[in-house]
Amino acid sequence: MTSPVRDTVHDSVHDPVRDNPTPWVADHIRRFEETGGHPRPGTDDLLLTTRGRKSGQLRRTALVYVRDGEGDRAPYVLTASNGGGDRHPAWYLNLLADPEVVLQVGSDTFTATARPATAAESARLWPAVVAAMPSYAAYRTATTREIPLVLVSPAGLTD
Repeated sequence: MTSPVRDTVHDSVHDPVRDNPTPWVADHIRRFEETGGHPRPGTDDLLLTTRGRKSGQLRRTALVYVRDGEGDRAPYVLTASNGGGDRHPAWYLNLLADPEVVLQVGSDTFTATARPATAAESARLWPAVVAAMPSYAAYRTATTREIPLVLVSPAGLTD
């Protein structure tokens, strides 16, 4: 499934967006769109669009998030768990190569800048991440890699 992304900074339509092809993630994206951004009551989900580091194509996936603080300036915190796999998810590798991303939270779509959390930030934020999605604790023990947390700040709100 593809859809255009409107760049709120330049107000132009970019390349088509390719949704994550993993069946359960593609279904999650579809439910996100059908429910106006609320596919799972009680869970905060968003859509993240990155530019593929190899293909240059826009890639979209659905993720759980928490906020690092309150208010509009609070960064979104994403967990690069990859289900406890031994490799980082593609979306994480993509944003390392190009930190300019697009988030859709509810019905709001906006540009943002992503960066890996520092070790201290990760240690502080990990309990909130696990509280939001308890399966992250099991994912952490299923792999030897460090599961990165990512802070995503809406454009114009980075420090």
